[in-house]
Amino acid sequence: MAEKNYRRKVVDYFKKNLSKGYTSDSLKIALFNQGYSKSVIERAFEIANQESAENAPVIKERPVIKYEIIDENNRAIKIKKSFWERVFGM
Repeated sequence: MAEKNYRRKVVDYFKKNLSKGYTSDSLKIALFNQGYSKSVIERAFEIANQESAENAPVIKERPVIKYEIIDENNRAIKIKKSFWERVFGM
């Protein structure tokens, strides 16, 4: 029971400080210098990442924006690429 609370404190430490913008390496070094074991630090970091991933918003695909030039009769106008654009794919 005490080990779970011990690990939970380290997990919360990671989550709080990662949200503040600290790097994971700097947090790991700080915890190691405070006397925490590497195994506890790594496991707590994995748990913090998993919990953060579960709470992260779902990112939808960005829409593809298509555009076309329309003349006064509402017909699409095709614009020819120049020779150089066709050759170099610009």
